[in-house]
Amino acid sequence: MVVNEETLPILLQKDIEALKACYRGESKYDEDCLWCELYSTINIFQHGGGITKEVADYLRNKYLGMGSDDEYFFKDYVK
Repeated sequence: MVVNEETLPILLQKDIEALKACYRGESKYDEDCLWCELYSTINIFQHGGGITKEVADYLRNKYLGMGSDDEYFFKDYVK
């Protein structure tokens, strides 16, 4: 599945970027807190009808590591 992430709700885009910034060492916030925030935001938009279950699953796999290691965005990051 391919998702155009530029079309995601702005709050989702911001939470994804916040987690990316954390992995780049550019955030004062804890990784665990940002992970939970993104997880919650994905769930809110899925159950509120803002994104489909398929898109939510894609985002969980890609950014939260809840799926294949091959799809996980941060698999090669070393903290």
